[in-house]
Amino acid sequence: MSTYDTAVLDDTLVSCLSQLIGAEHIDTLTLEGRFEITRIAAALSGRPGPAPRAILMSGLQGSGKTTLARALEAAGFRRLCPDEEMFRRYGHYGRDFPRGEFRVREAPVLKDIALELQELLTAGHEVVVDHGFWTREERAQWAMTVMEAGGKPVLIYLPVPHEVRWDRIRKRNEQSLVDANSIEFSEEDLLRHAGRFSPPTDDEPHIVYDGQPDSVLADIQLSRHFDA
Repeated sequence: MSTYDTAVLDDTLVSCLSQLIGAEHIDTLTLEGRFEITRIAAALSGRPGPAPRAILMSGLQGSGKTTLARALEAAGFRRLCPDEEMFRRYGHYGRDFPRGEFRVREAPVLKDIALELQELLTAGHEVVVDHGFWTREERAQWAMTVMEAGGKPVLIYLPVPHEVRWDRIRKRNEQSLVDANSIEFSEEDLLRHAGRFSPPTDDEPHIVYDGQPDSVLADIQLSRHFDA
């Protein structure tokens, strides 16, 4: 590419960036627009290659999040797990600290995980967050955290029927005292939590998990090809 062509491309990127920033100022910018700001800024700064991806998952207990996250970890992603950090800091949920304190204790853990996520993305690592992200607001907040660090959020939805999840949880409950990823829940807990869960809608771009990690890896590799 000639010096002239490079200058024209830079001018085009600057113009697009100005329009996106203008939309941000009047609060009409979409999440995709915010990601474009990050990509354009990276291109103008000369940073090579596509943005590192951060896999965010949306699913209830027993939907297979940790199994998928570990498969992605084996494929080279850095895995961050709030439940494991909770266990490390506070011990067993319901024995070492009251069940009613979970959300209060989880807040600083999630904050630290978000900071670690940004550090890894800034360093160019690809990351999977082994967490459920039940609401649209949570997913938007974490997508913004990813984009602020120059990463690309990829949302994966794990839809699994209640009966399957409860069967898995019943077996996992036996390991709850020793396994950070086996927090004990009753069937009543699962039903109550399902009432608070908001699955991704069509206007939240996402991959639907079919229970096969290889399928997700193929989808992710395909998206990587188009980003390159």
